[in-house]
Order: sequence, then C-alpha cells, then structure tokens
Amino acid sequence: MKQKKKNDVAALLDYAGSHRGLTFLGLALSAVSMLLSMAPYICVWLVVRELIAVAPDWTRAQSITQYGWLAFAFAVAGIVLYFLGLMCTHLAAFRTAANIRKRGVAHVMQAPLGYFDANASGLIRGRLDAAAADTETLLAHNLADIVGTITMFLAMLGMMLAFDWRMGLACLLAAVISVLAMFSMMGGKNAAFMAEYQAALDRINKAGTEYVRGIPVVKIFQQTVYSFKAFQQAVEDYSRMARYYNSDVCSKPQSINLTFTEGAFVFLVPVAVFLAPGALAAGNFAGLVTDFVFYAVFSAIISTALARIMFAASGMMLASAALGRINQVMDAPTLELPAHPKTPQGSRVVFDDVSFTYNGAAVPALSHVSFTAEPGQTVALVGPSGGGKTTAASLIPRFWDVTDGTVQVGGVDVRQIAPHVLMEQIAFVFQNSRLFKASILENVRAARPDATREQVHAALLAAQCGDILAKLPQGMDTQLGTEGTYLSGGEQQRIALARAILKDAPIVVLDEATAFADPENEVLIQKALAQLTRGRTVIMIAHRLSTVVEADKILVLEQGRMVEQGTHAELTAAGGLYATMWADYNQAVQWKITSEQ
Repeated sequence: MKQKKKNDVAALLDYAGSHRGLTFLGLALSAVSMLLSMAPYICVWLVVRELIAVAPDWTRAQSITQYGWLAFAFAVAGIVLYFLGLMCTHLAAFRTAANIRKRGVAHVMQAPLGYFDANASGLIRGRLDAAAADTETLLAHNLADIVGTITMFLAMLGMMLAFDWRMGLACLLAAVISVLAMFSMMGGKNAAFMAEYQAALDRINKAGTEYVRGIPVVKIFQQTVYSFKAFQQAVEDYSRMARYYNSDVCSKPQSINLTFTEGAFVFLVPVAVFLAPGALAAGNFAGLVTDFVFYAVFSAIISTALARIMFAASGMMLASAALGRINQVMDAPTLELPAHPKTPQGSRVVFDDVSFTYNGAAVPALSHVSFTAEPGQTVALVGPSGGGKTTAASLIPRFWDVTDGTVQVGGVDVRQIAPHVLMEQIAFVFQNSRLFKASILENVRAARPDATREQVHAALLAAQCGDILAKLPQGMDTQLGTEGTYLSGGEQQRIALARAILKDAPIVVLDEATAFADPENEVLIQKALAQLTRGRTVIMIAHRLSTVVEADKILVLEQGRMVEQGTHAELTAAGGLYATMWADYNQAVQWKITSEQ
C-alpha cells in the first residue's frame, strides 16, 4: 500500500515539470518548521525545571525571560518557514493541476471524435477538472504536513525516550492506538473503497448533466426526478456509500482515535504514580516532577500531529483516486498516425467491404458495405433507425476506424492520411450544430481562421443568413450565447452552414441538416445546401425521403447491411424496402387531423 502511494505521488510530480523542485524545497522547509515549532515546548519545560529547582525562592530564576524570548523567536521562525514552504508547494501544486488539465485536453484532442459519444462531457470534465483540483490539496498541503509530521514524530521519539523511557512509552501508546484506529478507517479494503466512491461521484456528474439538459422535457410533460432513473440511481448509490463510510467505517475508529489522542495525558498519571516511591527514596522527586511536566507538555503535540496525519492520509486516498480518474482520460484511445502519410488525390469516396463493430457490442454496426461516391455526386444513406447510416458517415473522417475493409478518400486509405489533412477535405453539417459563445464572425471563422471579414460575410450570404445579420445591431460582431443573442434552431443551422461553406472542402457530410427546421428556415437551408454542395462529393444521411429524390445514388441500409442501391426511380420501381419506406413517407405527409361530425 505504501509503495502504491509513493508511485501515485511520483506520478503526480511528473506533471509538475520545472516546478517539481519547488515541491521538495517546500517539504524541506516544512520539516525544519516542525522542528522549530517543538522548540517553544522545550523552552516551557526549561522554565518549569528552573522554577522547580529554585522553589520556593522564585526570585533566583534568572533565565525565565531568556527562555520566553527564545520560545517566541522559535515560534515565529517556525511560522515563517512553514509559510514559505507552503508557498513553494502551492506554486508547484497549481502548476501540476494546470499541466494535468493541459495534457488531458491535449490528449483528448487526439482521440477519435467517436470517443466523445461514449464519454459524456460531464464525465470527462469530472474526471479531468475535478480530479486535477483534488491533487492540489495533496501537493499543496498534505505532503508538507506528512513530511513535517514524520519529522516531528522522529524528533519526539528521540526526546521522549531520552529523559524517561517509561513515560515516553506511555505517551507513545496513545499514538499507537490512534494510528491503528486511522488504519482501520483508511487502510486495507477501505482504501479501495475510495475508488468506488469516486466512481459514484463520476456517475452523479454524468447523470446530473444529462438531467439538467433534460429539464425542459421534465417541465413540459410534468414529470418528476424519478423519470430519470439513472440520475436517481446515481444519487442513491452515492448516498449509500457516504452513509456506509461515515457510519459503519469511521464512527467507532474515529471515536477511539479522538479519545486517546486528546487524553494522552491520562496515560502519564499511572506511570508517574508507579515511579513516585522510587524517586522519593532516591531523593529525586523534583526530577520526576520535571520529567512529568515535560511529557505532559509534549502529550499535547500528539493530538495535533495525529490529526495532521489523518487529514493527510485522507488527502492521499483522494489523490490516488483522482490519479485513477486522470489516467482514465490519459488512457483514452488516440488516432493512430500514419508513419508515412499520403495525400489524397481528388474527392472520390470508396467503401471497400467495410465492417465495423463498436467496443463491447455483440453485433456489428456495419457488415461488408461497399459503395463509391464519385466527385460531384450526391450519395444518400437511408434506411430504418439503427441501420448504420450515421456509423457509415462517421468512418469517412475517422470518427472511428473500420474493423475490416477500407474507407478511401481520393484513392488513399483514410488511415494513411494525416488527420489534419483529412479534416481539411471534409465539411460537416449535423442535425444539431453547436455554436460557440462568441461572435457570429468568430463562429463562422472557426472553419478557416485566416479568412477575412469579407470572406466570412460572403459565406454568410451564401448560407442565406442575410436576414439574421440585418436584424442584429452589431451584425457579424454580435455575441451569441451567455449575455449575448440567442438564435432559433433554424438560424443556428444556417450559421453552421456558413461555416461549412467558408471551409470550402471538396467532400460534404450532411446528417439530416433540415431535421429540426421550421418550413421557412427549411427553404432557406435548402438554398444554402444547394450552394454548399455544388460541385462537391456529398454524403447525405436522410430520414425525410423528399430530400434525397434528386440524389445521384441512394444506398439503403438495414441492420448494418446494404440491401439496395440505385436512383429514386429505380428503387421505387424495384418494390423493395425503399419503395415501402417511400409509400409510408407519402402516407405520413398526407396525414391530417379531421374532426368527427
């Protein structure tokens, strides 16, 4: 267990970079500070010893003032060194936490985009941001307290056994009982419990984020929290673990710990009574009293030192669990970069016997799918829900890598194309396009950071956004989102289309771009799509079959397999699945509400 903690600390310090030395300097200053903080107690004992020696003529005690000033000087020096030590450890801790966040974000930036479908944003944030914050307590405070307390205990052990080993052992007995009580709370199987506790906390973060996002649905349909079973279960799991740890694990050991550490003085009384007859017989009763006072004074330090150890041990457990969550992010899969990247020639997209299975799935999402999208062609993917349409489109930009077969762009396997080069070849328009909390200009320019204002404005006009700009007083410079302007879903989709138009990529992937638009916005979006797709290779995922009637090729996917392909006329004439879907679509379009007479 100790080795594991040492490895955890070493792993965290690897993130400190050039500030790692500050941690060790801070620990050294903390150790010296603890030694200096013990000196005032020794000065108090020296004062008591001198007073006992000259009793009852207290006027002969000449060194009391000197000892008092020494105690004050040592106390101030200890405080100053401890402050400097914490300054060093805090600087290192802040740099470590910042580096964890930076490296974590840099790592997930290299993960395939499909990774974010399986890992919610709230979960990643909880693992990375909150875990990094947990390490600050360990590195800024706990390590310094551990090193300082260990130094103090070693010094105390030497002093307690130096004067009278019997009274020294009596004082240490309280410390031994306290350590055993703390180990029963934090050691053994309870150390592994913290990992389960943090996992429950992660589930609350994830489920809580989903619940907050779903509040509009809850209010509209007058549901309660119990309609969100995952959130309810996450709260109950966390609550059960917290109650178990507080009541079943910690209550009795903590009571024992506090009783013996706060009452360490009680152990000295029977030892002093036992030693008193011998001291009287030897004429050394004053020495016994002096030693008793010394140990009584030092017994007060034990509770403070052990409390620091307990809080530090708790910090070590939290940091260990935090490191585990950080490693979950750092262990996220990354796109394998080609050793000798190739450059695609043209915008031809080819699926050659492609199969793909999601991690943990028993059934493949795609099975032996082959098709070709020639430059300038529009290829539509249709079929029942769960048929593999979105999966197929996501393999083109390497959201995931194929299990078998190859996906080629411009005659090159996408796995042999550098990721940034591949992304330059493809523009995306999703059902639910996200805009940044920034100006319209910055949102559109995200597709091409070097674009001029004039180019951005031209892209906005091509995307039929003229009416949006006209109604906003600041035009393209209008801020969106928090403390800014909110656009409707259709307006947001047109801004996203402007972004895709500005990118000017030769391949366009459309995932039901008009799904949530009202009729007025749909007309404008269709005009923008016509501008976007002109002369480009288009892969279109469609549920509304009226949008694919003019497609050059329609691929019908069912349960991961391509069951039909052809033009709209060919497929309707064939009488297969597409013809059935087309008939059902027309029936749905003609449906209307009638009143009974």
